Amino acid sequence: MTVARLTKAQREWRPGMPKKRRSTKVMFASTVLLLEAFVMFFATLAVFGLRRGEFPPVLILGVGIGLSVLMVAACAVLNRPWGIGVGWVLQLVLILMGIIEPTMYLVGALFALAWWYGIRTGIRLDREAAQRAREQAEWEAAHPDQAAGPAQPQSP
Repeated sequence: MTVARLTKAQREWRPGMPKKRRSTKVMFASTVLLLEAFVMFFATLAVFGLRRGEFPPVLILGVGIGLSVLMVAACAVLNRPWGIGVGWVLQLVLILMGIIEPTMYLVGALFALAWWYGIRTGIRLDREAAQRAREQAEWEAAHPDQAAGPAQPQSP
């Protein structure tokens, strides 16, 4: 019988501990990168069909699928300090794919715009959520009798 290993967060959890809030910035950035991975995969297939005579097929498929996998893998490091920088590099790579397929200049620029907007908006929303959490904690400290929520009626 195989026993699943617990994550660090699962091992350290205790009853009554508040749930750690996920970053909206990271969720937005992950969404953009995953969409880019799909676009990169389909752009690879398009380049494979259109330019197979100009470039070796193994090179086209290897680079295209490799970049798609790299975009998916980058989602795992977005919560690290350098993770957003990796995302910006991938935005530049997507734009530079326009050298091979000119349509990718437009697609890459639009995704870079979506990336910028997602990061900027995510930072703002995370800041607002942290402020709300601080205000809620202050209110609960000032009103301990009301902080537990309404009392549940007893079953007969």
